[in-house]
Amino acid sequence: MNPLINRQEIIRYIPQRTPIIMVDEVLTYEEAEITTNFEIREENLFILNGRMTESGLIENIAQTAAAKAGYTCHLKQVPVPLGFIGAVSKVQVHGLPPLGSRIETQVTIKNDVMGVTIVSGRSELDGELLIECEMKIIIQQD
Repeated sequence: MNPLINRQEIIRYIPQRTPIIMVDEVLTYEEAEITTNFEIREENLFILNGRMTESGLIENIAQTAAAKAGYTCHLKQVPVPLGFIGAVSKVQVHGLPPLGSRIETQVTIKNDVMGVTIVSGRSELDGELLIECEMKIIIQQD
């Protein structure tokens, strides 16, 4: 499957920059959902003992949500607003991916009211669930 957004283009849609970029490609995009992938590389800041940490998995989900917002704004031809994680809840970690693996992350918008977006996120490695959580994202209003 050809990605909608490749690794070279991703910085147009997310606010993060090297060395903290945690999304390589956008695979699918729908109004309330996005799927990305990310290769776990040695230079990643969230590596411990040859595996991505829980914090890294959460950051990957947050950046997938940012990619969703960025791509939505791109399609609507409007500026991308800043968003901040207000809370992370219902975190369940089932496994930590090793160096060299490629994870797939899906974020679904559950609710979006008055500048607060609630998303559910999950990451998998070869179809095996690694993490699932919910995030409250606060969108900065002009």
